[in-house]
Amino acid sequence: MNEVVIKNDAKIEDMIYEIRGKYVMLDSDLAVLYECTNGTKDINKAVKRNAERFPSDFYF
Repeated sequence: MNEVVIKNDAKIEDMIYEIRGKYVMLDSDLAVLYECTNGTKDINKAVKRNAERFPSDFYF
């Protein structure tokens, strides 16, 4: 089982926004949570490489 361990003091609740009735997170916030060294580039690359692993409404 994979576990996400948040090492900084970021609060996930503060990174979730409601836009037009949908809850969203910004790729920049995900990059902070996952401690990506190249920021949003790493998140976007991972989604493009593994598109079948993400729900269709994950990325727009």
